Amino acid sequence: MTDRTNRTRTDRTDRTYRTGLIPPHGGYRNLLSYQMATVVYDLTQIFCNTYRTYLTYKTYEQMTGAARSGKQNIAEASVDSGTSKKTELKLLGVARGSLEELLQDCEDFLRQNNFKIWGKESQEARGVRRLAYKKNKTYRTYRTYMTEAEAAANCLICLIHQTNFLLDRQIKTLERNFLEKGGFTERLYQKRKEWRENRTWRENRTYRTDRTNKTRTDRTNKSD
Repeated sequence: MTDRTNRTRTDRTDRTYRTGLIPPHGGYRNLLSYQMATVVYDLTQIFCNTYRTYLTYKTYEQMTGAARSGKQNIAEASVDSGTSKKTELKLLGVARGSLEELLQDCEDFLRQNNFKIWGKESQEARGVRRLAYKKNKTYRTYRTYMTEAEAAANCLICLIHQTNFLLDRQIKTLERNFLEKGGFTERLYQKRKEWRENRTWRENRTYRTDRTNKTRTDRTNKSD
């Protein structure tokens, strides 16, 4: 084995260790799904407090709880992603289910109170979707829709659909990456295998070097 080959193998191993066992994780504030879920949560709080007379206590608790669950589970999934892709997928699924529950509550609200439900291609729905392209969106971006019960509930429905779209895309990407690259357990096994192979290689290299040095020393002594 040449010195160049030795250096190449050592450099490759060093790069592997520098990548770390646990991949980068926890940057949920940069996720579009989390940002939209935060907007949905804030607007749900405003909606439920503004139109509380329309809601039973149980419905109020369910809607605010579902909105909070959607946001919080996306954050928790991101934090846990470093050590468990399975947990990450599970929590994103919980977030998706919570937002679907909130969507049903909004539709029930409109139907039971004889309000109009905006069509997907209606002018009103298109107006809400256009705001999705604004940067640094917060609940204030949609505050004008909260002045009337019908518009408020329909606005929430539009935003929940947008958030669900982002979540579905995020889950599909994670599923594909999991199938292609595996999860933390497989990564742990691979890292352990690489570490053991590297240790064995270093020990063998040291042994060969010691034998070579001893042989040279013996030859020198015989020459003398």
